[in-house]
Amino acid sequence: MPLIRNIKFKTLLLFIFATALYSCAKDNDPDPIIVVIDDDPIPMGFLGEVDFVKTFGGSDEDDAVSIVQANDGGYVVLGSTKSTDGDLAGRSGNDSDYWLLKLSETGEKLWSKTYGGSDSDVATSISNTSDGGYILTGYSESSDGDATINAGFQDFWVVKIGASGTIQWEKSFGFPGQDQAYKVLQTSEGNYFVSGYFDIGACDPDPDILCPGNDLQGNGQTTRNTRHGVGEFWGILMDSNGNKIWRRYFGGSNNDRSYDAVQTNDGGFLIAGASESFDFDITDDKGSYDFWTVRLSATGEKLWTKSFGGSEIEIGYALTKTLDGNYIMVGDTRSADGDVSMNKGNADAWVVKFDDNGTIIWEKSYGGSEFDSARGIRQMDDGSFVITGSTRSDNGDVSSNNGQNDQWIFIIDSNGTITYQANVGGSDLDLGNDVIYTSDDKIVAVGNTESSDGDISINRGTKDFVVIKIK
Repeated sequence: MPLIRNIKFKTLLLFIFATALYSCAKDNDPDPIIVVIDDDPIPMGFLGEVDFVKTFGGSDEDDAVSIVQANDGGYVVLGSTKSTDGDLAGRSGNDSDYWLLKLSETGEKLWSKTYGGSDSDVATSISNTSDGGYILTGYSESSDGDATINAGFQDFWVVKIGASGTIQWEKSFGFPGQDQAYKVLQTSEGNYFVSGYFDIGACDPDPDILCPGNDLQGNGQTTRNTRHGVGEFWGILMDSNGNKIWRRYFGGSNNDRSYDAVQTNDGGFLIAGASESFDFDITDDKGSYDFWTVRLSATGEKLWTKSFGGSEIEIGYALTKTLDGNYIMVGDTRSADGDVSMNKGNADAWVVKFDDNGTIIWEKSYGGSEFDSARGIRQMDDGSFVITGSTRSDNGDVSSNNGQNDQWIFIIDSNGTITYQANVGGSDLDLGNDVIYTSDDKIVAVGNTESSDGDISINRGTKDFVVIKIK
C-alpha cells in the first residue's frame, strides 16, 4: 500500500505560484519564499513528501524512542535492543541494552553502539550537548558492565557520551524500587537536568530504609516516607560531571509519572506527565488520570502545579516550549468533559497549549473513531508544530489505515488546525515515539514496527527500529 499524504489542493496551487515568484526574485534577496495556508505560513523547504522509511534491528525486540540531529546534519537515534544478530551482530546476552544508532541524512547506518550491563537497561531520551556530544537516559537494573552502581531494581541511568559514542561518564540515581528516568537535557548554564519518577512506596515495608526528602538545602539529607504513594515525579539537577546539585519529588498517594521536561525561560523547569492522585501536591484533579505539570524555580522550589483533563483517563507524554513563550503538552484522552471539549471515539490524541501560569490557552482533540495517541512534539520554525504518535482510525482526521496501529505524523498550525498528516505502517503494529524538525526543513520520526508489508519493506524480527523522513 503506498504511503498516505494529505495536503490541501490549494497548497499545490500556491506552491506553483510561489515557485514562479521565486524564479523572478533577486539573487540577493535574503527572505525565504513562504506558502500561506489558512493565514499560517509554512516554509517552502517542506514539501510533505515521504523521503524514506527505514528499519533497523535484529530478530528480537528493538524500539527507537528518541532522536536528535547531529552537527554534521545526520541523525542520532536512541532506543533499546534485545537482539544479538542483524544490525546487532556481535552483541551478547538476551537482556535489554541502550542502543544508539548514527545515520546519515539519507538514512544509511554510519555506526552503532550499545550500553549496559548484564541486566535490563532501557533507554528513553537523548539530547544534544554543547560539546558536540550527547546525553542519554533511561533506567537500569544492572550493576556491572557500563553501569557501575544499582540501588535496587530499577535506577535512573544517565550516560554522557562524545560525538563518536564513547562514554565520558555515567551516573545512577535510585532507591530500592522502580525508578525510571524519561528525559534528560543540558541546561543553559551547562548543567544537566533529568526527570522521571520513582517508587517511594518501595521503602515502606522496611523501617530501616530511608527515603529521599525534598532536600531543599541541597545537602543530601533524607527522611522517612510519611505521605506519598507508588509513583512520584522526580527531578534531579546535576553539574557538568553528573554530580547531584539538588533533587526534588512531587506527587500524591497514587501513581504520578513524569515523561518529559523543559527548562523554562527564567532558568527553572517544567516537568510533565500524568497523575492518578487527588491529594498532597495534586490540588485540582479532574478524575482518574490527568495530564499533570509541575513548575519549578531554578533552585527546585515548587512554584505551581496544574492538572488538565476530564473524568476519564488522560496521559501526557511530551512537552515543548513555544515561540510565543508558552507551552504545549501532548498525549491522549478518553474524556469528553472537563477540560476536554471533544472526543472523536475511543481515545484521541490530545494537545493542550497553556501559559507560564498553567492557564489553558486552547486544547484540541485529534483522531477518529478508534484509539489515537500523541507521543512526541517539536516546534517548527514557522510557528507550527509537528506531532507523532499512533492511530488505529481510518476516519475523522486520519485519511487511511494500513492495519492495526499505524505511525501517525501530523502538523498543526499555531491555532491547532491540522495542515498536514501522514500515516505509515503495515498490517501489524506500528508506533511513533519521537520526531524532530531539522535545520533544513525536514521531519524525521522514529518508533517501532512489527510489520513486514505495506510501507515496511523489511522486518528483521519481533520488533524493529523504524525511521521515517518527510521532506
